Amino acid sequence: MTTIREPILHPVRIAELRPTQITIGRREVELRRKYWRAMKKRKEERFFITHMVPVIEGPKQRHYIIDHHHLALALMEEGLEEIFVLPVARLDRLETDAFWTFLDNRGWLHPFDDKGRRRPYGDIPHSLREMVDDPFRSLAGALRRAGGYAKDTTPFSEFLWADFLRHRMKRSKVKGDFTAALREAVRLARGQDADYLPGWCGSTDDA
Repeated sequence: MTTIREPILHPVRIAELRPTQITIGRREVELRRKYWRAMKKRKEERFFITHMVPVIEGPKQRHYIIDHHHLALALMEEGLEEIFVLPVARLDRLETDAFWTFLDNRGWLHPFDDKGRRRPYGDIPHSLREMVDDPFRSLAGALRRAGGYAKDTTPFSEFLWADFLRHRMKRSKVKGDFTAALREAVRLARGQDADYLPGWCGSTDDA
C-alpha cells in the first residue's frame, strides 16, 4: 500500500465524496453552516487551507471521506461545490470487499445506524446527503463543547459517547427538549459508568 500525505492541489466536488459512516448529527451540520455564514470573506482562503478533508482513494478512483463529514455536508448545503482534500492512502487497486474490510480494520469506517446497530457495508450511503440523522450524535457533540468530555484522537469518539447516551436516555427526550437532554448528558458523563470512554473527565474514587 502506498501511503500519501500531500494535499491534492485541485479541488474535488463535494457531491462526489463517498461517506464512510451511515449517520451524522443534524444539529452539528447546522452549527457548521452557521459558522460558515458568519465567517468573513477574507478568512475563506485560510479556512480551506486548515480544513482540508482527509480521504481514501478507493475503487474506481472515488474519494472516500474519513473525517469532517459534518463540515463537508454543511459546505455543500451552503452552496459550495468543491473542496480541497488530503489523501491519506491510495487503495484504488483493491476489490470492493477487500477495500471495506481494510477500512473497517483501520478504524476508518463506522457502519452503524441511528439506533446504534452495526449494518452491512452495503448500507453505507453513496453520498453525504443520504446520511441519516442521529440525534444522539448531536447530543454527543454538544456534550463535548459543554465540557462533558475532552476532545480525543480516538476514531469516532463522538459516536462512542452517542452510543453511551443512547442506552441511558430516551430518543424522544433528545428530540423534544435538547437543552434538558444536554443537562442530563453532562450528569451522566461525569459518572463512573462512563470512565471507559475517550476523553472522560469525571472524578475517580480516590480523588
